[in-house]
Amino acid sequence: MKVKLENIIEGIEMQSDENRSFLNLDTGEIVYVSQKALLIAEDGEDYEHLSEWERDEVKLALDIVDNFGKFAAFPSQYDINEYDMMESFCFRVTDINMQDALLKSIRVKGAFRRFKDNINRLGITEKWYDYRDMKYKEIAQEFCETNGIDYSK
Repeated sequence: MKVKLENIIEGIEMQSDENRSFLNLDTGEIVYVSQKALLIAEDGEDYEHLSEWERDEVKLALDIVDNFGKFAAFPSQYDINEYDMMESFCFRVTDINMQDALLKSIRVKGAFRRFKDNINRLGITEKWYDYRDMKYKEIAQEFCETNGIDYSK
């Protein structure tokens, strides 16, 4: 089975506090499940009182919990440090004045907002997103290699 790297990247980017994403190693399908459904599945709580779509989600969560070797969990947002990505990008900027402005923006409260404001003001937004995309691609490739997943670019 070959999985498209762009699908892996999307699965990684979709991680949040509320939702987790997994790769079904049998089918190559990327599945999304809420933390709530995972907690219900892990705790063995009754879920028959939930709506039909919520019950379906808990059933998927039960499959993930009961057959964990069948699923590979994508790195969470906590495993991927976007602040480090921003800092690394700053050091790649060759114009020392731009670099200084960017580094100052990430070393204060509201770093993410200030960084985005500065890349827009400096006209390097596209360079940032190209860099960020490259880093996510590296993370996705590492995920595939670590989990023995054959992928296509």
